[in-house]
Amino acid sequence: MHVLTIKPETIFQALSDATRIRIIRLMVMSGKEVCLCEITDSLKESQTKLSRHLKVLRQAGLLSAKKEGRWIYHRLVTNQDHFLHLYKIIKGLPDTDNIYATDLLNFQARLCLREDGRCQTDETTQTKEKPLSN
Repeated sequence: MHVLTIKPETIFQALSDATRIRIIRLMVMSGKEVCLCEITDSLKESQTKLSRHLKVLRQAGLLSAKKEGRWIYHRLVTNQDHFLHLYKIIKGLPDTDNIYATDLLNFQARLCLREDGRCQTDETTQTKEKPLSN
């Protein structure tokens, strides 16, 4: 077994961005693993931007990723006590602008597109092109 040691400052640097806190908060509150398109639809941000944020969170050791076909599912790393304490703090953050609640509502609505508990769509619902009218 390969043990990865992450410095505390790396973890806090990863959480120094509001979007990354939103991603972690969504995952803590939902208790689900998520794919990029589900996060995109939930946070209403671009896939490119969110992909970079997910990479930072994985490099900090907060997320793990598992590829299934064309999809990559991200999940919280929970096998370390310090992460569980950190997630509890993130879960308790104030939501004065209701952004975390909105993210969670968007995610819960997005879950209806899953088949057998897995994302089955190639596009995000927010970026689907409308048919051209003649």
